[in-house]
Amino acid sequence: MSDEPHPYEEGKRAGIHPLIVILGILLGLWLFVYLIVPSSKNKQAAGTEGPTGPIIEDLEAAPVLFKVQATVSDMNAISLTVPPEATDSQVVGLLKRFKKDRLSGTLTDLLPATTPGHKLGDHAVADIYIVSDAQYAQPDVIRTLTLGAHAPGNLYPQAVPFEVAMEAIRGHYRIDLNDTANPDSASLGFADESGVHSRQYRKIF
Repeated sequence: MSDEPHPYEEGKRAGIHPLIVILGILLGLWLFVYLIVPSSKNKQAAGTEGPTGPIIEDLEAAPVLFKVQATVSDMNAISLTVPPEATDSQVVGLLKRFKKDRLSGTLTDLLPATTPGHKLGDHAVADIYIVSDAQYAQPDVIRTLTLGAHAPGNLYPQAVPFEVAMEAIRGHYRIDLNDTANPDSASLGFADESGVHSRQYRKIF
């Protein structure tokens, strides 16, 4: 008679318990979903995804010339035009120059006051839009951008649609000295407060 154990014995289960197999399959599926399939919590609404790459800035780029096109007093907004051949690096340089002048109190030497006589200064609140095509620097277009993507349709002027105007913005500088945690923000392209942004959007500061 052989001393080797029999592969099957009466009353003894052969192989792995079915419950362990089921638990193993469930664990594997959970890991697959958790690691491979993006969580809905991490998904952003369409059109609000962040930038896909870093900004490559040319530190030797020459300063760009600009022209004030419109001042929209009721929106605390200003529109500027730069030449179409202006590079992104030059636009970034201009945005940084505005911030530097704002901090030094000399921004009114470059731009009209948006809050004249305000206790926090002549640019206590300001939206500065930079474009290359003057048709997107008109007051009605600026009002559309300042209202944002989700404003009720009856508030929009009968002008350029928000989605079209947004894509025309080369740079945007937002000042709000009431927000002490983040008084300055700027970007290439444009993003409204809800996060809807243009294809070329890149946050600068």
